[in-house]
Amino acid sequence: MDATELIKKQSAAEEEKEEQQLTHELLASLRKERGWRTTNLYLYQNFWCQPKEIEAIMSFQKHFKAQDADIIVATIPKSGTTWLKALAFAISTRKRFNVKENHPLLTSNPHDLVPFFEYNLYADNNIPDLSHLPSPRLFGTHVPFGSLPDSIRESNCRIVYVCRNPFDTFVSIWHYLVKIRPENSGSFSLEEAFDMYCKGVVGYGPYWDHMLGYYKQSWETPHKVLFLRYEDMKKNITFELKKLAQFLGSPFSMEEERGGVVEEIANLCSFQNLKDLEVNKEGKAISDFENKHLFRKGVGILALEQFEAPI
Repeated sequence: MDATELIKKQSAAEEEKEEQQLTHELLASLRKERGWRTTNLYLYQNFWCQPKEIEAIMSFQKHFKAQDADIIVATIPKSGTTWLKALAFAISTRKRFNVKENHPLLTSNPHDLVPFFEYNLYADNNIPDLSHLPSPRLFGTHVPFGSLPDSIRESNCRIVYVCRNPFDTFVSIWHYLVKIRPENSGSFSLEEAFDMYCKGVVGYGPYWDHMLGYYKQSWETPHKVLFLRYEDMKKNITFELKKLAQFLGSPFSMEEERGGVVEEIANLCSFQNLKDLEVNKEGKAISDFENKHLFRKGVGILALEQFEAPI
């Protein structure tokens, strides 16, 4: 190792130590509440998250440089994230990958193909080099709109947001956390969890603030933010796929529509197809969370109907 490389490593180590110290000092100053999965949740920039998430988000906010062709899939947890990532990837890369043959979604989890800023790319003090990624680059995040890096909000990159009925979102969060919650972390009742959820004390909550932030932006800059409803996607996936493709700048041609490409993408990304794939039954695409917990049967509370969808 030459002197230049050694200096760079020492400088990086010092910067990492300094950022860890800043995070520690920040946490000490933030309001905190009992956590769902960890000991505490902290109120950072008016939304609740865990210490590791705060550290990664701070790095993401500081270092990420958006490109105009980037596509950001944004959601609050358990509102259709896996499904939307799969759909966005299949639509935006369909010129490179044949939907019927050896498609990446058949061998890779959607969260590997559309990585989270806060759980994958900037987690564990990592500052990734994203310059080699093919365009359009696809990323995912749970961060509220107001806390996205300036480079995203000031660029022409596209943001796709999906919201889901808040009651169904809560039920999905509850079931998910019951499965992944560490055995030694204690527990609380469904009633306690619902009370916390209603107060906004849940990862990346409050729900309404998160949803309304993106909803408002979709009205102010419709060319930049597309706001989708999970329930609309369930009712008419073909219509919503065409809307998504148009927004992403790659509308389906008449030839593609006649050839059944829209339906092929819908089927490829369907709940049953994704759930049955071996890659989604094992492995961990998001931190230490097992892929098999990303798919379950949901119940539409307000619609009083039972349906299946990736969550």
